[in-house]
Amino acid sequence: MPFNLDKFVASPSVEELDSLKKSEIVKVAKYYGIEFQPLMRKDEIKRYVLEYLVDESILPITVLETAITVPTDNTFELKRLEIEMNKEIRLKEMEREREREEKEKEEREMQMQKEKEEREMQMQKEKEKREMQMQREKEAREHEFRLKQLELGVIKASDPKIGLDTGGFDVSKHVKFVPKFQEDNVEKFFNHFEKLGEQLKWPRDKWSILIQSNFTGKAQEVYSALSIEDSMDYDKVKKAILQAYELVPEAYRQKFRKYRKADTQTYVEFAYQKERHFDRWCASKKVSTFDTLRQLMLVEEFKRCVNDDIKTHLEENKADKLKEVANLADQYALTHKFGKVGQTQNKGQFSRPNKKYGNSSGTTGNSGSQSGSISPTNSGKKQPDSSRQKND
Repeated sequence: MPFNLDKFVASPSVEELDSLKKSEIVKVAKYYGIEFQPLMRKDEIKRYVLEYLVDESILPITVLETAITVPTDNTFELKRLEIEMNKEIRLKEMEREREREEKEKEEREMQMQKEKEEREMQMQKEKEKREMQMQREKEAREHEFRLKQLELGVIKASDPKIGLDTGGFDVSKHVKFVPKFQEDNVEKFFNHFEKLGEQLKWPRDKWSILIQSNFTGKAQEVYSALSIEDSMDYDKVKKAILQAYELVPEAYRQKFRKYRKADTQTYVEFAYQKERHFDRWCASKKVSTFDTLRQLMLVEEFKRCVNDDIKTHLEENKADKLKEVANLADQYALTHKFGKVGQTQNKGQFSRPNKKYGNSSGTTGNSGSQSGSISPTNSGKKQPDSSRQKND
């Protein structure tokens, strides 16, 4: 017959309590709120229940006297088993604790080993970095020493790397004649130096040795970055330094186009400087014949008359002949959906910036008029030169 907790609570008795299993006695103890340990034996829990029922006057105190029994062999055996079980539990806990400590120790050792390897790797990197720095400094010192030797003219002709023949030319005696380097007028410095070199009959293969002695600022940095072979070539030295100061054909062109007369200048001085800028531009583009000059003017005018995007594309490709420039423009226009459609929409005119040269091309009433012609709205007055828009 199954145990009925409500029935027992309604009418508790020692006899019925003795007949209960441990699990059933546990239910009774929990019902009354009696505290006990799960590992307690059945008799111990039952004793707690009886004491509670007596304290609450549910059962008479005499039940406690009858409940005291002499332990049997089974009781001792159970106690022994409980002790062994507790011992085994403690041993397992100790084993787990030992394993945990060993694992933590192993992890600490691994972490220490990892940190050690990282430190060694860092030290190795720093060592390599120092060695590379020392090597660069050594090479720089050797390079500087070699340059000093070149300045003093002590490199022998048998040097297979340089192949320099001093030929009795004492560099140290001529260095004092080299003009002072000016970063704000680099080209003037080179022109002055070359004139001196021709006048004093300096061997051209010594020019790079002479000129480097006066370099300062960016020029000195550029010269130091050149290889020994390139540093011995005057033309390469000059080209590298001019490029560093952006003295390239486009810069010369803009100087020529943008140069304006200063208030302190005479017109003769202005004309002279304007001519110099033009000559420098032509020289930078290697213009030496009428045909090359013609192509230079036509290409520049062509670029003035096209969209900015096409102009940028043409300048990036650096074409020097009108036919090549036109082909590049057509290719770009087709690729980017410009060309004839855009030209038709612009009344059949070639796309160009809104620039004026004396008068606006294509405006009604002024067709064919030139700069300086009589304006319809300003009778008898010439249009001022300032009305001419700059297009560089």
